[in-house]
Amino acid sequence: MPIRKLPEAPPSVHLLGPTVFLVALGVGMGESYMWPRLVLLFGPEIRWLFLIGVTLQAIVLLEMSRYAMATGESIFTGAARVFKPIMWFFFTIAILIYIWPGHLSAGALAFESVTGISWQIAAIVGMVLVGLVFTLAKVIYNLLETVLSILIGTLVVGTAIIASLVGTWGDLASTITGMFAFGYLPEEALTAAWFPVIVGSIAFAGPSGMQQMWYTLHLRDKGAGMGAHIPQLRGLRSAGEEEVMPSRGFMFDTDDPEEMAKWRGWRRWVTFDALLLFWGITMLVTISFTVLAQAAARNSPNVVNLLRDGEREAALNAMSDSFASVGIPALGGVFMSFIALIGLNATLGLFDSFSRGQSDMAYHFIPGAKRFRMAHLYAGFLWGVIIFGICILLWGPADGPAAILDVLAFLSTFAMGAYCVVLLLVNNRLLPKPIRPKLWSNLIIGFGAVFYLGMLFYSLIRFGVVLD
Repeated sequence: MPIRKLPEAPPSVHLLGPTVFLVALGVGMGESYMWPRLVLLFGPEIRWLFLIGVTLQAIVLLEMSRYAMATGESIFTGAARVFKPIMWFFFTIAILIYIWPGHLSAGALAFESVTGISWQIAAIVGMVLVGLVFTLAKVIYNLLETVLSILIGTLVVGTAIIASLVGTWGDLASTITGMFAFGYLPEEALTAAWFPVIVGSIAFAGPSGMQQMWYTLHLRDKGAGMGAHIPQLRGLRSAGEEEVMPSRGFMFDTDDPEEMAKWRGWRRWVTFDALLLFWGITMLVTISFTVLAQAAARNSPNVVNLLRDGEREAALNAMSDSFASVGIPALGGVFMSFIALIGLNATLGLFDSFSRGQSDMAYHFIPGAKRFRMAHLYAGFLWGVIIFGICILLWGPADGPAAILDVLAFLSTFAMGAYCVVLLLVNNRLLPKPIRPKLWSNLIIGFGAVFYLGMLFYSLIRFGVVLD
């Protein structure tokens, strides 16, 4: 790669960073829907699996950022440098997993309970609006960072207030101690009905599937490290102003002490992003929802039976009823409004990330794609996934949003195990020795590959099912 200067790193302590996209995706249906459902069934002690999942993803985030900040390239390009079929594998997996409108449809179902508007209609209108926002944006990253920051701030404060109104100090204590009940796994959790759901929920402990890989593209648009030498992605309306994308990334001189000092500054910056903003905010929101789930179990004793009978939405309804039980019935609608907001929040991040990742791979590796601007490819994938999503909502699974979410979560586990393997190959084979990961980091990423793929294949071999 051509050698260029590494930009000076910003202060380590900051309010916003590209991790806002992962927080937007992480504080989604896993934290607000899938894990509260498991808490209702198995108690707060099941959350030790969430702690492992979200901590593992924080380490993955740090290692995903390593290659992107050192080169300005996405992890997909790094995978292609190792073995091009690996990149095509993720290109295909992204289409198979992320064209399903699970997050928005689940949020739309909550919106239906508040307004009476059909969840299919609300979800379709939401998808079209998201597409228009991205199409009309001048620089997509700048718009999304601002919008998602406002939404996340609202969610963090709002869910904490809701939990404080309906929960007790005992709920909070059991929520926190439950995170450390390592090894707790009741017999029912190991059945064909629930073990695949647990596997998917662990993948949804934070941003799931390929969202960590797409994070490398957001780092680049933020100008992190050598990403400062790569043009930003523009919306379709401003495609004519887009600079030509370079065919490869850049590298800094790792033998220069000044450059290495700047590199360490960038690593401190992204570590703050990973540990305080990503891990901290994700844990705070899921603690609030776990408190809500325990309050729901007291107020709606029948909810567990409903969940066992296949009523997937019973968990959200019970938490809404719990919130309304403080004496103001309208507060149940406020809770559902937060769920709708989470669905929109996650959809904004997912649609952008999917389109960004697919257009990056298409631009660099599909012959003839460079005749188009990156903005044109982005718009093509964006509206393609919107049109497919509309078709699924109109003629897709009869079981509704929850069924889509369960399938999405389980498939995400496969992608996560695979990207752990790719991380080990890219960072240890392509980067200069002074900036390669430490042994402890490689061991954790290796554990992640075994953890995700092991659970998935155990489910397939032991029960012969993906999801019931």
